[in-house]
Amino acid sequence: MADTLYLSLWYPNLRLAAIADKLTAVLGAFAKHGGEARVYSATVWPVSWSESPVFQKVYGYGERGLEPRQAVEDALELLHEDYAYEFQVGWTLWEPELPQQPGPVAADRGLEVVTPTVEPRWAREQRLVRVTGYGPLFDEGAYEQDGHIRIDFGSDAAFLDEEIELDATAARHVEENVRQLVELTTAVEKESGATARLLWSELGESLAQRLAARLGMTN
Repeated sequence: MADTLYLSLWYPNLRLAAIADKLTAVLGAFAKHGGEARVYSATVWPVSWSESPVFQKVYGYGERGLEPRQAVEDALELLHEDYAYEFQVGWTLWEPELPQQPGPVAADRGLEVVTPTVEPRWAREQRLVRVTGYGPLFDEGAYEQDGHIRIDFGSDAAFLDEEIELDATAARHVEENVRQLVELTTAVEKESGATARLLWSELGESLAQRLAARLGMTN
């Protein structure tokens, strides 16, 4: 079953004014590891996730997007300890595309239906990843659990693809996705100066263990 994948980053003695540089470094790392060089959108949330945004702007994809530093500066003009600052950036992974099966016409005529094996076609597809910086008082200090900065990668299916047969082609694309994920998480930790990081999922299951089981790896 697909799960949502997150990366949490923590920084020692982080002052609120310094979070702009951290966010800029994290967003800037995507361009070198399968992502866009420009930010798609920015949203500022006050107090908690249940409140309405006090700032929201969609810049667009590609050249229509905004450079990370400018997007961060725009959003952090509203700098408050109980605000959260969310940015979306494009990130491209290998995704399987299953062709549609023909309807059961033969079955309607009382004939035996033989369903052919259909191999998925793999393509590089872009998804929007959310990068959020937390003020220390936002949502009653959510940063302690979620990180000063949290990256929401969305579904982990691209790293596991548990619903399709894992043949040599699928395994190669899954491994490439995982390698890109590892390189990105290492880069954002190093370039933003994080002292702790945690890759985790909503269900609490270990991606590493699920991946090892999926690819038939052993310790």
